[in-house]
Amino acid sequence: MEVSSPQSRIVTVLSLVQVIGGIGNGAGLAIGALLIGDISGSDAWAGTATVALTLGAALFTIPLSTLAARRGRRPALTAGWWLGAVGAGVTIGAAVLASLPLALAGLVLFGASTAANLQSRFAAADRAEPDQVGRAISIVVWSTTIGAVTGPNLTGPGAAVAEWFDIPSLAGPMVFSLVAYGLAGLATFLFLRPEPLARATAATPERGVIARALPHVRGRAAVAVLTVAIAHAIMVSVMALTPVHMQGHGAALEVIGLTISLHIAGMYALSPVMGWLTDRIGADTTILLGMSVLVGATALAGTAGHSEPQITAGLILLGVGWSASVIAGAALLTRSVERDVRPLVQGFSDLTMNLAGAAGGLLAGLIVATLGFGILNLATALLTLPVIVAVLTSRRVSTSPGGGS
Repeated sequence: MEVSSPQSRIVTVLSLVQVIGGIGNGAGLAIGALLIGDISGSDAWAGTATVALTLGAALFTIPLSTLAARRGRRPALTAGWWLGAVGAGVTIGAAVLASLPLALAGLVLFGASTAANLQSRFAAADRAEPDQVGRAISIVVWSTTIGAVTGPNLTGPGAAVAEWFDIPSLAGPMVFSLVAYGLAGLATFLFLRPEPLARATAATPERGVIARALPHVRGRAAVAVLTVAIAHAIMVSVMALTPVHMQGHGAALEVIGLTISLHIAGMYALSPVMGWLTDRIGADTTILLGMSVLVGATALAGTAGHSEPQITAGLILLGVGWSASVIAGAALLTRSVERDVRPLVQGFSDLTMNLAGAAGGLLAGLIVATLGFGILNLATALLTLPVIVAVLTSRRVSTSPGGGS
């Protein structure tokens, strides 16, 4: 990327932090549902792990966005990572005490790290040139790959750590999350300089963030928010119940961890390609590509039955479709909103994204319990239709005479 020195430094630091923080995220995603199932003694509760994580991310999105608008990205991202570390510690304590309410509370706090992770991609775009927004976002998203793929495979070492600390084996990976989030926050606090929002700091909000953001969520920006929310809801719904589905068919914990790892690789590994496509062929086309891949992914996973290779392939495609949709959606949103309110609108988008994910995770558990994993995948495939219609309609309006951009 041909960027100024400050932008290059910002992207480098954010990328390093994503590598570290990704370890914590990966470990939590892989083990959260199993840990809740173990504490509660019922698979029916397993889906609440993802609900708690995504609700936590939603809960902390607006405060972190407000902090970013008032004080800058550095204190906001630092706070998010460190709150995630506290959440990992609380979850470990809940596993020791076998307390379901405490575990869910810990996972809610854990979700603050997800909010920091998501807002990092917008921080990468704060100083980017207009024709490099997609690539700036995608580089930081891609950096999550290393840690996020490693995290789910720490179940084995996590069990050894758990034995060393005399805690339940499923709580072991959370120790890695605690350390990773602590280091991610420290690296952000020390090295994220200059402040990414130096040229884009919004005035201190006098009204609520949502009230200020909503008037700007229209037209192309509304399409971007819808795209990101739907893509995330589809991904979370299928991914959250996959470990439970596989465990019910007798899959080993290591195989489940590998499947989630490859899914996360699909989410992040090709993100530079998605960023390049967004800048090269446009956000609209990249979004439509992402939605098509998501439909293919749900078809593959939903018909996998007991086939571990097929469900793994479906989860990989699920990650790829999410990547294309979210990166293109984030770039479209960044380009569609004025600089002075951008952090607040981006925060609103992340809030919508996480609430959609929480709703998807909650409904996914109910659907699987009553109708099965295949029906869940069919239902999520249908969610792509509103996005496709919105993108095509928006494109037609923006290209028609007098339609604007």
